[in-house]
Amino acid sequence: MITDDQKAVTSFLSDASSYGLTGPVEVMETHISRIFLVADRAFKMKRAVELPYVDFSTPALRVAACEKERILNARTTQELYLGVRQIYRSADGQLSFEAPGEVVDAVVEMKRFDQSALFDRMAMEGELTPALMTEVARMVAAFHAGVPAAAESGAANILGVLDINRAGFATSTVFSDEEQAAIDNLFREWLEIIALHLDRRAEAGKVRLCHGDLHLRNLCLLDAKPRLFDCIDFNDRIATVDVLYDLAFLVMDLWHRGLKDHANLVANRYCDAAGEEEGFALLPFFTALRAAVRAHVTATQAEGAGGDARLSASARSYYDLAMQTLKQAPPRLIAIGGFSGSGKSTVADGLAAHLGPPPGARLIESDRVRKALNGVSPETRLDASAYSPEMAARVYAEMARRAGTVLTAGASVVADAVHDRAERRAAIEEAAQEASVPFTGIWLDAPADILRARVAARPSGQSDATPDVLEKQLARGGGDLTWQRVDATRPVDAVIEEIVGLASR
Repeated sequence: MITDDQKAVTSFLSDASSYGLTGPVEVMETHISRIFLVADRAFKMKRAVELPYVDFSTPALRVAACEKERILNARTTQELYLGVRQIYRSADGQLSFEAPGEVVDAVVEMKRFDQSALFDRMAMEGELTPALMTEVARMVAAFHAGVPAAAESGAANILGVLDINRAGFATSTVFSDEEQAAIDNLFREWLEIIALHLDRRAEAGKVRLCHGDLHLRNLCLLDAKPRLFDCIDFNDRIATVDVLYDLAFLVMDLWHRGLKDHANLVANRYCDAAGEEEGFALLPFFTALRAAVRAHVTATQAEGAGGDARLSASARSYYDLAMQTLKQAPPRLIAIGGFSGSGKSTVADGLAAHLGPPPGARLIESDRVRKALNGVSPETRLDASAYSPEMAARVYAEMARRAGTVLTAGASVVADAVHDRAERRAAIEEAAQEASVPFTGIWLDAPADILRARVAARPSGQSDATPDVLEKQLARGGGDLTWQRVDATRPVDAVIEEIVGLASR
């Protein structure tokens, strides 16, 4: 319920003259904030709410929250946050940004940017490219690496999230008591299973004061670069989490919007940058938990809007995603092989989102592993020495090691490499055997003239394969192939569909 003071403040902030400006004022609302857009500025106020996870019920609390928001967001977008302006009531009852008077509220003053630069808008317009999402994943990994670790127990930290969720679900009538109990019980059963893994991660410094609200609407393009803003500033307990739980909000948001390939790409590129392997298996749980948070937050919004049907339906869609994601799905390993130009990486990228619960399978790619072993970025071209038999042996051994780690932790793997020698195929098969998971080996077939044309036309990227490399592969051949051959001359979707069918037999 909005207070009389906040009604007056809202009216004050809705008038451009209050800022010494002219023109229209656009008002945007979230469940805990109001944002007033005028000219080249945005002014964000805290709503006078008191919920299980946030208390903005007094002016002093709201002023402090504004100051904290500015400080925390300076970690990622200092140039966006210009300061905090307090709102005063004079003796005659007039509101102003100028003292003296009683402080009745405050706003965070920000630079305004075009709303089309928000990633949720870009998602709706189909403007989120794989290259951009790769940049986002690396930016988030770098941010996480730069914030200090917290002295927290991993399992206890997540238990706190579950307790907040249980209280949050109870603030609305969108979900029945039975539905609330079902999702809470399922999360707690999962927590018992993964508690030791969570605690090991906390001991390793993976629990940090993160962003806390890392979804598409809190990402924007500034100066053509992805930037992260609007972090959780009102509850350190919510924002102090495992870094993968922080990432999972973005993964969940992409998946919920139907952008499954992007969700899988972000998860994999983040794990590449952060050196995560075992932790990848926690992402389904974390993704489900993020969906549950969004479910109860949206349900609370629906309740405050008098049972708004659209918001209630949205809340239920998040609930359903959480429940579906928590379904047990045994891991498996699919290895993709084939000569250069057969489309291995394109097929592997598309296939990964089809295996297991969100965000899909972990991608382990020989090109990326080779670059990592040489200490360079995936886009750096390597000379011939990086493709020596000795280096090749290291690459395939590292791929098998990583695959075994991910599989043992409980996630599926797609392993992408040429796999043109029997011993290399055997190494990746052995990783599946040691983890006791199903294995499917796929060899992508295409005529030599098509392979030559594709390699000649391929733009620069993570692969360094040249026409000369391809010719050597063709001359050597693939040996005695026991993997299932798939025609790689067809559209990628058809190839992926066949592989999924073969793996499910």
